[in-house]
Amino acid sequence: MTMGGDTPTSSLIFPVLLRPILAKLERRDVGAAQSLKSAIMKCEQNNPGLCYDLVTAIIRRAELNVNLNEAVLRLQGNIAEADLNEYRLTRTEESFQELNRKSVALKVILSRIPDEITDRKAFLETIKEIASAIKKLLDVVNEIGSFIPGVTGKQAVEQRKKEFVKYSKKFSTTLKEYFKEGQSKTTCRCRSPWTYLPRKSNTYLKASLLSRKFFLNLNKKISH
Repeated sequence: MTMGGDTPTSSLIFPVLLRPILAKLERRDVGAAQSLKSAIMKCEQNNPGLCYDLVTAIIRRAELNVNLNEAVLRLQGNIAEADLNEYRLTRTEESFQELNRKSVALKVILSRIPDEITDRKAFLETIKEIASAIKKLLDVVNEIGSFIPGVTGKQAVEQRKKEFVKYSKKFSTTLKEYFKEGQSKTTCRCRSPWTYLPRKSNTYLKASLLSRKFFLNLNKKISH
Protein backbone atom coordinates (compact mmCIF):
# COMPACT_ATOMS: atom_id res chain seq x y z
CA MET A 1 0.00 0.00 0.00
CA THR A 2 1.23 3.47 -0.78
CA MET A 3 1.60 6.24 1.75
CA GLY A 4 -1.40 8.10 0.39
CA GLY A 5 -3.81 5.28 1.05
CA ASP A 6 -7.51 5.49 0.35
CA THR A 7 -8.07 8.78 2.15
CA PRO A 8 -10.46 11.55 1.08
CA THR A 9 -7.64 13.73 -0.20
CA SER A 10 -5.83 10.96 -2.08
CA SER A 11 -9.08 9.79 -3.67
CA LEU A 12 -9.71 13.27 -5.06
CA ILE A 13 -6.23 13.93 -6.46
CA PHE A 14 -6.94 12.36 -9.84
CA PRO A 15 -10.41 13.80 -10.59
CA VAL A 16 -9.73 17.24 -9.12
CA LEU A 17 -6.05 17.86 -9.89
CA LEU A 18 -4.70 15.46 -12.54
CA ARG A 19 -7.72 15.02 -14.81
CA PRO A 20 -7.94 18.77 -15.69
CA ILE A 21 -4.20 18.75 -16.48
CA LEU A 22 -4.65 15.74 -18.77
CA ALA A 23 -7.60 17.49 -20.43
CA LYS A 24 -5.30 20.39 -21.37
CA LEU A 25 -2.68 17.96 -22.65
CA GLU A 26 -5.37 16.29 -24.75
CA ARG A 27 -5.76 19.48 -26.79
CA ARG A 28 -2.15 19.15 -27.92
CA ASP A 29 -1.83 15.38 -28.26
CA VAL A 30 -4.97 13.27 -27.87
CA GLY A 31 -3.23 9.92 -28.15
CA ALA A 32 -0.53 10.69 -25.61
CA ALA A 33 -3.01 12.21 -23.15
CA GLN A 34 -5.39 9.25 -23.35
CA SER A 35 -2.58 6.72 -22.97
CA LEU A 36 -1.22 8.57 -19.95
CA LYS A 37 -4.70 8.90 -18.45
CA SER A 38 -5.38 5.20 -18.89
CA ALA A 39 -2.03 4.26 -17.34
CA ILE A 40 -2.50 6.55 -14.34
CA MET A 41 -6.05 5.33 -13.72
CA LYS A 42 -4.94 1.70 -13.88
CA CYS A 43 -2.05 2.33 -11.48
CA GLU A 44 -4.33 4.22 -9.08
CA GLN A 45 -6.90 1.42 -9.12
CA ASN A 46 -4.23 -1.18 -8.36
CA ASN A 47 -2.40 1.03 -5.87
CA PRO A 48 -4.83 3.46 -4.15
CA GLY A 49 -2.99 6.61 -3.19
CA LEU A 50 -0.37 6.46 -5.94
CA CYS A 51 -1.52 9.79 -7.42
CA TYR A 52 -1.33 11.36 -3.99
CA ASP A 53 2.22 10.05 -3.54
CA LEU A 54 3.20 11.33 -6.98
CA VAL A 55 1.89 14.83 -6.30
CA THR A 56 3.40 15.05 -2.82
CA ALA A 57 6.76 13.89 -4.21
CA ILE A 58 6.64 16.65 -6.84
CA ILE A 59 5.73 19.21 -4.18
CA ARG A 60 8.64 18.12 -1.98
CA ARG A 61 11.07 18.12 -4.91
CA ALA A 62 9.98 21.63 -5.88
CA GLU A 63 10.19 22.71 -2.23
CA LEU A 64 6.69 24.15 -2.32
CA ASN A 65 4.61 24.94 0.75
CA VAL A 66 1.23 23.50 -0.26
CA ASN A 67 -1.59 22.21 1.92
CA LEU A 68 -3.16 19.49 -0.26
CA ASN A 69 -6.36 19.38 1.78
CA GLU A 70 -6.85 23.07 1.19
CA ALA A 71 -5.78 22.93 -2.45
CA VAL A 72 -8.08 20.03 -3.39
CA LEU A 73 -11.03 21.57 -1.62
CA ARG A 74 -10.52 24.89 -3.40
CA LEU A 75 -9.86 23.38 -6.84
CA GLN A 76 -12.95 21.19 -6.91
CA GLY A 77 -15.10 24.29 -7.21
CA ASN A 78 -13.34 25.29 -10.44
CA ILE A 79 -13.57 22.06 -12.42
CA ALA A 80 -14.85 22.55 -15.97
CA GLU A 81 -18.18 21.02 -16.96
CA ALA A 82 -16.42 18.73 -19.44
CA ASP A 83 -14.48 17.11 -16.59
CA LEU A 84 -17.65 16.37 -14.60
CA ASN A 85 -19.32 14.03 -17.09
CA GLU A 86 -18.43 10.91 -15.15
CA TYR A 87 -20.39 12.19 -12.17
CA ARG A 88 -23.32 13.72 -14.01
CA LEU A 89 -26.65 11.96 -14.32
CA THR A 90 -27.51 11.28 -17.96
CA ARG A 91 -31.27 11.11 -17.61
CA THR A 92 -32.91 14.10 -19.31
CA GLU A 93 -35.85 14.53 -16.93
CA GLU A 94 -35.79 17.84 -15.05
CA SER A 95 -35.49 16.17 -11.62
CA PHE A 96 -32.25 14.47 -12.60
CA GLN A 97 -30.79 17.59 -14.18
CA GLU A 98 -31.72 19.52 -11.05
CA LEU A 99 -29.81 16.97 -9.01
CA ASN A 100 -26.76 17.62 -11.20
CA ARG A 101 -27.09 21.33 -10.55
CA LYS A 102 -27.48 20.86 -6.79
CA SER A 103 -24.37 18.70 -6.66
CA VAL A 104 -22.25 21.27 -8.49
CA ALA A 105 -23.63 24.06 -6.29
CA LEU A 106 -22.65 22.20 -3.12
CA LYS A 107 -19.09 21.56 -4.36
CA VAL A 108 -18.67 25.23 -5.26
CA ILE A 109 -19.76 26.33 -1.79
CA LEU A 110 -17.45 23.80 -0.11
CA SER A 111 -14.56 25.07 -2.23
CA ARG A 112 -14.87 28.49 -0.56
CA ILE A 113 -13.96 27.17 2.89
CA PRO A 114 -10.17 27.75 2.64
CA ASP A 115 -10.65 31.39 1.70
CA GLU A 116 -13.39 32.20 4.20
CA ILE A 117 -12.48 30.22 7.29
CA THR A 118 -10.44 33.10 8.71
CA ASP A 119 -13.38 35.51 8.36
CA ARG A 120 -15.82 34.47 11.08
CA LYS A 121 -18.79 36.41 9.70
CA ALA A 122 -18.31 35.20 6.13
CA PHE A 123 -17.61 31.65 7.30
CA LEU A 124 -20.81 31.51 9.35
CA GLU A 125 -22.79 32.54 6.27
CA THR A 126 -20.99 29.87 4.23
CA ILE A 127 -21.89 27.24 6.82
CA LYS A 128 -25.54 28.21 6.49
CA GLU A 129 -25.27 27.93 2.70
CA ILE A 130 -23.68 24.47 3.00
CA ALA A 131 -26.47 23.25 5.27
CA SER A 132 -29.11 24.61 2.90
CA ALA A 133 -27.37 23.11 -0.16
CA ILE A 134 -27.16 19.67 1.47
CA LYS A 135 -30.85 19.78 2.39
CA LYS A 136 -31.87 20.82 -1.14
CA LEU A 137 -29.73 18.09 -2.67
CA LEU A 138 -31.23 15.40 -0.46
CA ASP A 139 -34.75 16.70 -1.14
CA VAL A 140 -34.19 16.18 -4.87
CA VAL A 141 -32.74 12.70 -4.23
CA ASN A 142 -35.90 11.77 -2.36
CA GLU A 143 -38.02 13.03 -5.24
CA ILE A 144 -36.36 10.80 -7.80
CA GLY A 145 -36.31 7.68 -5.63
CA SER A 146 -39.29 6.23 -7.46
CA PHE A 147 -37.37 6.30 -10.76
CA ILE A 148 -34.69 3.89 -9.55
CA PRO A 149 -35.48 0.35 -10.77
CA GLY A 150 -35.15 -2.80 -8.71
CA VAL A 151 -34.61 -3.49 -5.04
CA THR A 152 -30.84 -3.80 -5.42
CA GLY A 153 -30.57 -0.42 -7.13
CA LYS A 154 -32.70 1.30 -4.50
CA GLN A 155 -30.69 -0.26 -1.67
CA ALA A 156 -27.35 0.69 -3.23
CA VAL A 157 -28.38 4.31 -3.69
CA GLU A 158 -29.92 4.44 -0.22
CA GLN A 159 -26.63 3.21 1.24
CA ARG A 160 -24.70 5.96 -0.55
CA LYS A 161 -27.23 8.46 0.69
CA LYS A 162 -26.75 7.27 4.28
CA GLU A 163 -22.97 7.58 3.95
CA PHE A 164 -23.31 11.08 2.55
CA VAL A 165 -25.61 12.08 5.42
CA LYS A 166 -23.22 10.49 7.92
CA TYR A 167 -20.25 12.58 6.80
CA SER A 168 -22.40 15.67 6.46
CA LYS A 169 -23.29 15.29 10.14
CA LYS A 170 -19.65 14.75 11.06
CA PHE A 171 -18.79 17.86 9.12
CA SER A 172 -21.34 19.79 11.16
CA THR A 173 -19.94 18.36 14.40
CA THR A 174 -16.40 19.34 13.40
CA LEU A 175 -17.50 22.90 12.75
CA LYS A 176 -19.20 23.09 16.13
CA GLU A 177 -16.00 21.87 17.80
CA TYR A 178 -14.00 24.43 15.86
CA PHE A 179 -16.14 27.33 17.03
CA LYS A 180 -16.37 25.97 20.56
CA GLU A 181 -12.68 25.30 21.23
CA GLY A 182 -10.61 25.29 18.06
CA GLN A 183 -10.59 28.97 17.30
CA SER A 184 -9.05 30.05 20.59
CA LYS A 185 -6.51 27.19 20.53
CA THR A 186 -5.56 27.81 16.95
CA THR A 187 -5.12 31.53 17.46
CA CYS A 188 -2.50 30.78 20.08
CA ARG A 189 -0.65 27.96 18.33
CA CYS A 190 -0.60 28.78 14.65
CA ARG A 191 -1.10 31.45 12.04
CA SER A 192 -4.27 30.11 10.44
CA PRO A 193 -7.32 28.34 11.88
CA TRP A 194 -7.32 26.28 8.67
CA THR A 195 -4.89 23.87 10.34
CA TYR A 196 -7.45 23.01 13.00
CA LEU A 197 -10.07 21.37 10.79
CA PRO A 198 -7.71 19.00 8.94
CA ARG A 199 -6.15 18.00 12.26
CA LYS A 200 -9.50 17.31 13.83
CA SER A 201 -11.16 15.65 10.85
CA ASN A 202 -11.20 15.28 7.07
CA THR A 203 -15.00 15.13 7.05
CA TYR A 204 -15.45 18.04 4.64
CA LEU A 205 -13.36 16.16 2.07
CA LYS A 206 -15.14 12.91 2.90
CA ALA A 207 -18.46 14.62 2.27
CA SER A 208 -17.15 15.80 -1.08
CA LEU A 209 -15.79 12.37 -1.95
CA LEU A 210 -19.02 10.66 -0.92
CA SER A 211 -20.91 13.15 -3.04
CA ARG A 212 -18.86 12.06 -6.05
CA LYS A 213 -19.27 8.34 -5.32
CA PHE A 214 -22.95 8.88 -4.61
CA PHE A 215 -23.59 10.46 -7.99
CA LEU A 216 -21.42 7.95 -9.85
CA ASN A 217 -23.32 5.07 -8.26
CA LEU A 218 -26.67 6.76 -8.80
CA ASN A 219 -25.85 7.31 -12.45
CA LYS A 220 -25.16 3.60 -12.97
CA LYS A 221 -28.46 2.63 -11.35
CA ILE A 222 -30.87 4.98 -13.12
CA SER A 223 -29.33 5.74 -16.51
CA HIS A 224 -30.44 2.58 -18.19
